[in-house]
Amino acid sequence: MSDTYKIDQDLREAQAMVEGLARYVRDDQLYGTVGGGGVFSGGKMPALTVGALVMRLRRLTALAAELTDKQREQLATLTRQHDAVRQEWRHHYEGKLVWEANSRLDAMAHFFEECAQDPKLCARVYLPEVLRRTTVAEILLALGALNTDITDIKQKAQRTDARLRRVIQPATFVWSSA
Repeated sequence: MSDTYKIDQDLREAQAMVEGLARYVRDDQLYGTVGGGGVFSGGKMPALTVGALVMRLRRLTALAAELTDKQREQLATLTRQHDAVRQEWRHHYEGKLVWEANSRLDAMAHFFEECAQDPKLCARVYLPEVLRRTTVAEILLALGALNTDITDIKQKAQRTDARLRRVIQPATFVWSSA
């Protein structure tokens, strides 16, 4: 993980997201707010989306061996609460995932336009696009687990990946120095 990643922060953010999830999935906004945060609020909490939450839960689960007993217990509780909302509000939950995947993939079109106009800028603004595409990958997994037809989103992701391969070069994976 990076030097700036903090398990406690990820757990706090996941907690706030889970607490707001039932209200959020029934709302008509794609980006929700938690704990006074949100994408445009200037707060310290990230925007609430189902994709952002499932990505956090997956990351924390992958790091389970590094969690304290208390943190593992908190993660298990958060996962149960998330699963309960997903089950109770499945139609809304699924709709938000589909909307988010399409929105994130559509947003990447601006990145490709910028890359065509200024390749140097492309390298400087690449990281948010990686997060967008990674979140879409998590969304596809979540939708697949719900047995949702993801054919259209997968095709859109494949077209996006093809465009991405035109502006990046393959390289070996770089591990954090930590």
